[in-house]
Amino acid sequence: MRKNNTYKLLLVIPAILLGIIIINIICSPFFNAKTYYKRITVEEGNFEEEVKEVDFNKLPLLDRKSTLKIGDRTMGQMSELVSQFDVSDQYTQINYKNEIIRVTPLEYNGFIKWITNRKNGIKAYITVNSTTGSAKLIKMNKGMKYAPSAYYNENLYRKLQFSYPTKIFESINFEIDNDGNPYWIASSVKYVGVGLRREVEGIVIFDPITGKSKYYDVKEVPSWVDHVYEADLILEQVADWGKFKNGYWNSIISQKEVVETTTGYNYLAQDDDIYLYTGITSVISDESNIGFILTNLRTKETKFYGVAGAEEYSAMDSAEGQVQQMKYQSTFPLLINLNGRPTYLVSLKDNAGLVKMYGFVDVVDYQKVVVTDSSKGIEKAAEAYLNEMGEDKSSATNEKTITIDTIKTVIIDGDTYYYFTDQQEQKYKVSIKVAKDILPFLKEGDTITIAYRKQQEVISITEIIS
Repeated sequence: MRKNNTYKLLLVIPAILLGIIIINIICSPFFNAKTYYKRITVEEGNFEEEVKEVDFNKLPLLDRKSTLKIGDRTMGQMSELVSQFDVSDQYTQINYKNEIIRVTPLEYNGFIKWITNRKNGIKAYITVNSTTGSAKLIKMNKGMKYAPSAYYNENLYRKLQFSYPTKIFESINFEIDNDGNPYWIASSVKYVGVGLRREVEGIVIFDPITGKSKYYDVKEVPSWVDHVYEADLILEQVADWGKFKNGYWNSIISQKEVVETTTGYNYLAQDDDIYLYTGITSVISDESNIGFILTNLRTKETKFYGVAGAEEYSAMDSAEGQVQQMKYQSTFPLLINLNGRPTYLVSLKDNAGLVKMYGFVDVVDYQKVVVTDSSKGIEKAAEAYLNEMGEDKSSATNEKTITIDTIKTVIIDGDTYYYFTDQQEQKYKVSIKVAKDILPFLKEGDTITIAYRKQQEVISITEIIS
């Protein structure tokens, strides 16, 4: 009898494996290319209209590696905590009260430290401002008892799985709400077949202090949550979108309209949400992009912007080449709208991971690059770049005729600037590089026609037309 059961088991196992193989073949791109193409909806966008002018106060200039070092230094200043806790490597990038920060919890430093500290829990987390680099260790009145480093029933993964036995959790991020309360955000995924076409179906917001949690469908996620979709899932789905538009065989043979993502990505902040950015390039490696996508990591809303230009690593090499004697290393670029012009912004770091310079690289022509000492500030670096580029007349969108009421010259960092006021007391500024054959001869009372990009307190003139 036992032998018969063994024989049956030996027959059942291969049958199950064969069934899995058949199901996966049926669900594969070979038979479902259009379904794979539609895993993510990508809409066409307009760069100048939809990508807001860069706000340097909300720009994540620090990459993850630099943030880790800052966080470790902050923890090192708290002697009473160092011996008991470690700093988690989570460092989730979020939009918190209109500031771009990375936030990470402390973790128990081993089993013994968990035993001695579990009664009070983990009473702190660290935030690092991604723009300024300022770090804070936030202490709480009540400690977090549920964490990945906790044991037994207080282990976060164990608690989640027992609470939601039918859910599959892949990514779990640490975030804080608008009041600074800590939460674990666990994304629940579903698959088609076995391990195919994964998709986020919802999230669990888990309170690490009380152990209470609540499940939300993807359409009902609270607005303060920034990470519902992980970067690797978005990149996977965009890859299918670029590959299977015209069917399976086209993706292999003729490859008509087949595109792919570049090998890196970064994050941008816009409208209180975090967006994933990556370039889109042809399957033929030619070191250029045909555009880029922005994906809202909370809603998965994705738009493609057709801005042809240099591939990100070419821009990085170009910036590094400007200071090759220093051997600085470039961070992966941020794509920004700088006065209507798509521009790559990189930070150049030394061997210690400290940001020493900022580099601005023109997306359309990566040979146009300006690097500036970081000590002067990011806005000074941007101004130096625009001056060197001559303010790009093609992107100027406004014209007006003014009569000069007052005119003064000022030398800033070795460059001459002219400052005007008109008869309506509006202020203007313009670099000598914009019109070196006209500006020195202007005087009070002259009437000129100018071009500029946008109205502001001091209007930057991009061209003197007449």
